[in-house]
Amino acid sequence: MNCFRILHRCLLLSFTLLFACSEAPPVGPDAVVKVAEGQLTGIAGNNAEITVYKGVPFAAPPVDELRWAPPQAPAIWEGVKAADTFGSSCMQNAPVDRLPWTMEYLIANEVDEDCLTLNIWTPAKNNAENLLVFVYFHGGGFVEGSGEVPLYNGENMAAQGIIVVTVNYRLGVFGFLAHPELTAASPNNASGNYALLDKIASLEWIQKNIAAFGGNPDRVTIAGQSAGAISVRALVASPLAKDLFHGAIEQSAGAGLMPTLAEAEQTGQQLLESFDASSISALRALSADSLHTLHAQRAQVRLVPNIDGWIWPTSAYDAGAHNDVPMLMGFTADEFAGIFFNPDELNADAFYEMARENYGETRLDAFKALYPADSEEALKYAFSKQQQDTWAMGLYELAQHRARTGTATTFNYSFDRATPWPEHPRYKAFHSSEIPYVFDNQHLIDRPWEAADRTLASQMSAYWVNFVKTGNPNGEGLPQWPAAADQFLRLDSTIQADEILSKEKIAFYSEE
Repeated sequence: MNCFRILHRCLLLSFTLLFACSEAPPVGPDAVVKVAEGQLTGIAGNNAEITVYKGVPFAAPPVDELRWAPPQAPAIWEGVKAADTFGSSCMQNAPVDRLPWTMEYLIANEVDEDCLTLNIWTPAKNNAENLLVFVYFHGGGFVEGSGEVPLYNGENMAAQGIIVVTVNYRLGVFGFLAHPELTAASPNNASGNYALLDKIASLEWIQKNIAAFGGNPDRVTIAGQSAGAISVRALVASPLAKDLFHGAIEQSAGAGLMPTLAEAEQTGQQLLESFDASSISALRALSADSLHTLHAQRAQVRLVPNIDGWIWPTSAYDAGAHNDVPMLMGFTADEFAGIFFNPDELNADAFYEMARENYGETRLDAFKALYPADSEEALKYAFSKQQQDTWAMGLYELAQHRARTGTATTFNYSFDRATPWPEHPRYKAFHSSEIPYVFDNQHLIDRPWEAADRTLASQMSAYWVNFVKTGNPNGEGLPQWPAAADQFLRLDSTIQADEILSKEKIAFYSEE
């Protein structure tokens, strides 16, 4: 009798397990995943444990009357869509290998106005795994870039137990044209932030569908670098993005102010006049190639997001009004220092003349005391340090503002590791040089990486993944990262916490 009962219980347990498995639809290259618009299949990554879904539409093509309109829901499709190829990148110039950004940092596919797609890397084996989600918005000055850029490959991050998503969004004149005619046609009395609306639409799609890929829609972290980081800052401030994400990462957002809607409209009017276009409808009648070419010929007219009072209501994070989520944010030590000019060609007179223009004659002596340049080596150090400090002050001010207006933790960093590049040592830790470390993708770019770089990449990727999982980058085996508004973590061959700026420098840069 006892044997029968044991056998009966074993059979019940087996049926229970079988039933539980059948209740959780599988995820993988051989499985069909159902989303709101239809069915999808993915492909195996280079790591067979990761399934990749490429070119998944999250919005309708923004063409014809949808050019300069909020994104609309994607079309429903029949049958099973093979998500095995990246969607087109949004309209931009053909990629040109330009130092320090080699082709690994640039798009590798065709461009088209029909481009609102996203890409998913998931390690899940069924849709009940409830994995945390990392959504990455690419950089590129709001005029270039794509979710398919080689260095954004999400496999190595996904292998650490999260889902990685990269997103395409409208660029240039397609994503950021503000104009009184467009504002008047908007029920929200706003125009120009169509690319921000694209990002919000992608997050809404993720909310509805990421569970089908084994993800948790209630644990999404948004991240971005440069233009993507500025977009993250806008979404943190945006009431339209409320509850669509639960953590945010800014990589090199800087401290620049965005234009007001009125300023952006004025820029849009000037652009239309330069096009000899009488109306928005005239521009809508142009092909995407023609419109992009017109704008590319006027590259000095830069279009960016604007403070429109609707999507991006204010340039600051107002107390109680923004999305008060944990943030991880920082910059690279050299950013543009070796890109826009060569530090080796600098002299002390030019260095101090630049300071006089930026800070005024009355503050020049204080500047010289902070950045003495009485020898060639001292000048190089002073120049490099002053460039770092201007970025550090922007980070410090934002971290302090967050501490005053919210309760969520902030983790700050400075990425100090110079890319090993004997042919081009001037670039050091340049703008976007942290990307191969964050994604742990050094194998995708040809540099003479050292053991210290591989270790740092493993550590940085782990910090980012930990933040996605818990809202805190700290974890076993990693140097402690303080959550303090006046400190940051220096990420280099040695990782250590440090004050963002000295009191003397804070006082200097705080002067009007």
